[in-house]
Amino acid sequence: MLTVKEADQLILAHKAEWGTTSRPLSEARGHILAEPLVADRDFPPFTRVSMDGIAIDFESFSRGQRSFRIQDTQAAGMPAVQLKSPEDCIEVMTGAMLPNGTDTVIRYEDLRVENGKATIQVEDIRKGQNAHLRGTDRRQGEEIVAPGIRIGPAELGVAATIGKAFLSVKKLPRIAIIATGDELVAIDASPEPHQIRTSNIYALQGLFQTWHLPADLLHISDEREEVIEKLGDTLSQYDVLVLSGGVSAGKYDYVPEALETLGVQKIFHKVQQRPGKPFWFGAQSGKTVFALPGNPVSSFMCAIRYIQPWMRKQLELPPLAALYAKLEEDFTFKPKLTYFLQVKLHSSPDGQLWASPETGRGSGDLANLVRADGFLELPQTQNEFARGSVFPLWLYRCIQE
Repeated sequence: MLTVKEADQLILAHKAEWGTTSRPLSEARGHILAEPLVADRDFPPFTRVSMDGIAIDFESFSRGQRSFRIQDTQAAGMPAVQLKSPEDCIEVMTGAMLPNGTDTVIRYEDLRVENGKATIQVEDIRKGQNAHLRGTDRRQGEEIVAPGIRIGPAELGVAATIGKAFLSVKKLPRIAIIATGDELVAIDASPEPHQIRTSNIYALQGLFQTWHLPADLLHISDEREEVIEKLGDTLSQYDVLVLSGGVSAGKYDYVPEALETLGVQKIFHKVQQRPGKPFWFGAQSGKTVFALPGNPVSSFMCAIRYIQPWMRKQLELPPLAALYAKLEEDFTFKPKLTYFLQVKLHSSPDGQLWASPETGRGSGDLANLVRADGFLELPQTQNEFARGSVFPLWLYRCIQE
């Protein structure tokens, strides 16, 4: 049986490629950029006025001149006006080109304007002030945004300013989340005493939605031939299969056998962890299968701990930033397994992140997930975990929510 570290390494070593596609700029938010965004001209493309006021030749001010005749007005969107005399000035508006022959802008708040003249009323004037020089932000040909970034409002603004009406983005995989089990009924059904409403797949779908990944929901009963037939159909239509249930050692747990019958290569089955020990992982000709245990906390944890980092790697997103928290009270776990402890988080005034155990009643206690914010990964090399010890944190909820 694999350790958590070994399972993680095998999953991350498995590669999948889903290609790229093109999206209109208005529909690109949330997608992963697959091309660099390069400045098509200098940023800014001209020396830009950054305050309403007047533009002057600073040399006139340095020689003692304080009153300037207003020659003209330079508005945004106009070609640059030429200053005809250094003793004059030009009124300028924010966003306009700096007039030719000028190099300094004095804002209206520092002026008295009357009878066609502007008089400077402050002495703290610096050459070049309030003039945003051409090319000081980015030069033509410079990469502004690298590929592998999730496109947000800032990236949309950059794309628009360099004239990109369409963006090349990573194509998202076709994902199926599959519930298995005869005990499951639809969420709008009235369950018999021996039945429960299907819930795991909705929790998993919610996780995928927070990762900007759409997923379809399916259900397969505990009939061997149906498991094989429906999994075969699903493999032909989807790139990634995420199953919940049917992977343990029970009489009706047909999923591992069915997958191998369909030619899906088992990479591993079972991990030295709690919850989620029966976790099965495999692949077939560009298809990837995560068969998770049916207990809700197990499937939820495995998706966060293993599927999320793998998806990010395939989409060429940066790895998740490492998070750590301090255990708020002593905790004991005897089995020689890595234990993913459900925790509630809070921060202290000194900037420490503390994790308080919310153990619940085992991996079947779905309701306990709403009380916690994440999982603290406790190593299998020890049984006693002291208050104040620091461990890796796998977060699924913002502590401000």
